[in-house]
Amino acid sequence: MPNSVAANAATVRRLVPAERVAAAAPSSLALRILSSLVLAPVAVAAAWFGWPWLPIIVAFAGAVMAWEWAKLCSGGKLGESGHTVIGFVLFAIVVAAFFSVHAGIALVAVGAAVIWAFGRWGTRSERMREPGWLAAGVLWIGLPCVLLLWLARPEGSGRATLLWVFAIVWATDIGAYAFGRLIGGRRLAPRWSPGKTWAGLVGGVVCAALAGWAAAGLLGAPVLPLVLPSAGLAIIGQFGDLAESVAKRRFGVKDSSGLIPGHGGLLDRLDGLLAVIPAVALLTLIGGNVLTWR
Repeated sequence: MPNSVAANAATVRRLVPAERVAAAAPSSLALRILSSLVLAPVAVAAAWFGWPWLPIIVAFAGAVMAWEWAKLCSGGKLGESGHTVIGFVLFAIVVAAFFSVHAGIALVAVGAAVIWAFGRWGTRSERMREPGWLAAGVLWIGLPCVLLLWLARPEGSGRATLLWVFAIVWATDIGAYAFGRLIGGRRLAPRWSPGKTWAGLVGGVVCAALAGWAAAGLLGAPVLPLVLPSAGLAIIGQFGDLAESVAKRRFGVKDSSGLIPGHGGLLDRLDGLLAVIPAVALLTLIGGNVLTWR
């Protein structure tokens, strides 16, 4: 009898945390939905109205993500290295917005090189913790922010391009989350991100393809040239998510920050977008804007 009581007590102790997780899940999902309802209209409005609202939003988002990345790489402390990362990212965005996108890209490259060089070979007071990761952050955050401003140019049907990109990234996130929760199954990359599944990857691709199909109808563009890139960009976006998971695992943190309820940090929310934008910029450079794809 005592053994039976002890076994029951152990069972209760094992079940309580699971019950708490199950009870917390709807609350977490509600927070994710609420946060998305607040953030999505801001992004859409910035893309729709363009100058000067889009550069302001991009500069703000870039500075916040640079702040999160610097703290992530520096054990939660900003320090001089963090201010340097933020400064280069913000300066590159401002230069791209007011002067030249090419100059903005050059500043991103210079910033990454300077941070890496001073972190490795500077004087003792100039050396930084994890200079390689800090330099990578300047590229990872600064380059997409600058390229987004290039994609937004009016002569390139920027409004349509950005709205299409947003739709793909959001559809991918929704599909991956929904399919992963409902189906589960084999893990996509258990060493990097234990929560992501192959079902989630497929769900993200399917939903992104549907978003591309809807965008083609709204824009009056051919369906196939938008559906196929949308599906491919969904894969790139999800691997961008995995890339940030690798960094968070490397530094032993769950979220880049706690700024957004249900999502963590802004970097956690936009990691897929950061990966998709350079790919879209390359496609645009090769094939023109989305309205001309055939």
